[in-house]
Amino acid sequence: MFVLDQRLAQDTFDCGRLELCRVLLMNDSRYPWFILVPQREGIREIHHLSEADQLQLWAESRRLALWMEGYFAYDKLNVAALGNVVSQLHLHHVGRCSDDPAWPGPVWGHSPAVAYDPVTAELLQQVLAAALGC
Repeated sequence: MFVLDQRLAQDTFDCGRLELCRVLLMNDSRYPWFILVPQREGIREIHHLSEADQLQLWAESRRLALWMEGYFAYDKLNVAALGNVVSQLHLHHVGRCSDDPAWPGPVWGHSPAVAYDPVTAELLQQVLAAALGC
């Protein structure tokens, strides 16, 4: 049975579910930052997914990226599956701007997150869910 890693659960807002992935909003208002988590038990790496699930992951990643590109203004979209702290497979989508606090370095570990206010987080959850059909 699939269970979301506790660290992901505590650091994000749940925006819904696609065919394969749970969609999460990272609770750091400095960046447009979403995470796709394939709902498969015990998966740590993309190549551990079945070929069909790999294709579905990329399709869902593309849908999320296209929505982000239309909704947010950023200079570059970083998509990464690092998993150094959380081993459960998850795919980050982080919109980066040349004037963001961590530019041009990585956002991980740069500085403490700035939490969303509840109203803005709820709005993003609703807009994303409507756009992607989560």
